[in-house]
Amino acid sequence: MTDPNLLSILPQLASGAAHTHALGFLYEGLTDDGAVRLRVPYRADLVGDPDSGVLAGGLVTALLDHVGGLAVWIAMDAFRPIATLDLRVDYMRAAEPGRDLLAQARCYRLTPSIGFVRAWAFEDDPSDPVAAAQAAYMVSGETNAGSPS
Repeated sequence: MTDPNLLSILPQLASGAAHTHALGFLYEGLTDDGAVRLRVPYRADLVGDPDSGVLAGGLVTALLDHVGGLAVWIAMDAFRPIATLDLRVDYMRAAEPGRDLLAQARCYRLTPSIGFVRAWAFEDDPSDPVAAAQAAYMVSGETNAGSPS
């Protein structure tokens, strides 16, 4: 069961940082199977190739990394400091020009110090991904980030 307090701050965690706000990340909610989902509305200033209109690859990477972090918080059922340790992104195809990009992630293993995540970026269907990610996030063991170790 996900803590209602965590659920209430997920929209802010999704778009409250300067870079996520600038990129336009929007919290879409949790899927029926517990994956967290974000959306990036298509904008011309996010295009990486002006000739094709395809979104920048760095945007896709940032989206997958961020949704992965949210998935770790869902798995921990708490908001605690985390940091990306490892992120591998496999690009399978270009995003379709003019279309919003969605991403969803699930933390499939959580240890006391590391969360392991799988994530996908897509337009409509997660089974037709633009990119897939495998990531590991360091998890802080402290419940109060300001406390000394």
